[in-house]
Amino acid sequence: MSDGQPCWLCGRPLGHRVEWHHPVPRSQGGRETVPLHAICHRTLHASLDNKALAAFGDDRAALVRDGAIARFLRWIANKPPDFHAPTHRAGPDRRV
Repeated sequence: MSDGQPCWLCGRPLGHRVEWHHPVPRSQGGRETVPLHAICHRTLHASLDNKALAAFGDDRAALVRDGAIARFLRWIANKPPDFHAPTHRAGPDRRV
């Protein structure tokens, strides 16, 4: 767990499994990490490539306005902290 910190992406309380995400990918020079649910982490990487993630950087407000991320956040909003489901890559409009 992450000492009462919420998930950086969805804002829900973190469950037993916490993953650490680089808002600016390491391949793009990022060093800072933020706590995420596994499903939130998988969704970020399934929806956006490293170049797009680097463009958002640590600007969470801009990231949550992205179409695919915004849809995911509406869907996940009322799920329990340890909820997990398979994550599928976005379709042809995936930002690569």
